[in-house]
Amino acid sequence: MQYKSRGRKATKEGFAEGLVELGKKYEDVVALGADITSSVGMEDFAKNYRERFFSMGIAEQNCIGTAAGLALSGKVPVFSTYGVFAGIRTADQVRISLCYNDVHAIIGGAHAGVSVGPDGATHQALEDIAIMRVMPNMTLLSPADATQTKLATMAAYEQCAGPVYVRFGRAPFPDFTNSADAFEVGKAQTLKSGNDITLIATGHLVWEALLAAEQLAGENINARVINMHTIKPIDKEIIIKAARETKAIITAEEHQVHGGLGSAVAEVVVHNHPVPMIFVGMHDRFGESGQPEELMRKYGLTAEGIVSKVKNFYEKNS
Repeated sequence: MQYKSRGRKATKEGFAEGLVELGKKYEDVVALGADITSSVGMEDFAKNYRERFFSMGIAEQNCIGTAAGLALSGKVPVFSTYGVFAGIRTADQVRISLCYNDVHAIIGGAHAGVSVGPDGATHQALEDIAIMRVMPNMTLLSPADATQTKLATMAAYEQCAGPVYVRFGRAPFPDFTNSADAFEVGKAQTLKSGNDITLIATGHLVWEALLAAEQLAGENINARVINMHTIKPIDKEIIIKAARETKAIITAEEHQVHGGLGSAVAEVVVHNHPVPMIFVGMHDRFGESGQPEELMRKYGLTAEGIVSKVKNFYEKNS
């Protein structure tokens, strides 16, 4: 496989590194914490830039209102908490205070997906992509690993002008992105070429898609792998090209299949070049407590789960 892991690293660490780098480069960057500073990777910014860090307590909706005020005053606020709070509890304030005003503020949606593990269903953000991507003016980033999360966090400031939601997780996952790689908002990456089927993945499932492609090669199935690190604006061109050149598209995400990456890709496919689609993700259910690896296996969010869906497709269409 072309991409090699340098070890396992949590994507929240990439967010932490990106935030500190932003603080170093740009004096207008300020950060808002919601009483879980270290848990979401904001402690280094708080230590290095005390005068630009504001601890707001467990008041996420108030944080969004404050972020909007700071943005309207010429600052670029970065607010982070668990995705279930950052992207779901605050939906009303995000819609009106940030999106309606189209202000430049960055939201870090931490602890995304079932890989949060023992915290269980209440803390596993599985609906945040669906909610954030329907918000007018919102940019939605879902990077693949820790290094790309750092790049995405930087891009949220340097390439965007309105509200941005950056989604990341807590558990360590393979870190394989080269720090010198370009990160362009709205432009997906083809990580592996292939003409039989296309695997379009986001977040932690990108690595699993690469592993799945390697396994499928042993079955004489040549899979293309695309890292859809930007859910909105979505890269229509790369999706249409894949639909025209391969027999089917399989989307893979650590999120509900309704309203998430799969739905976003399907909207492009159905309007431009319909092909069969398969959806790997959470199928209309909550997660549960357990170890990250166990939960990923249980819900089919692994390379083996992707391969199984692909082989089933080929059996039905042979």
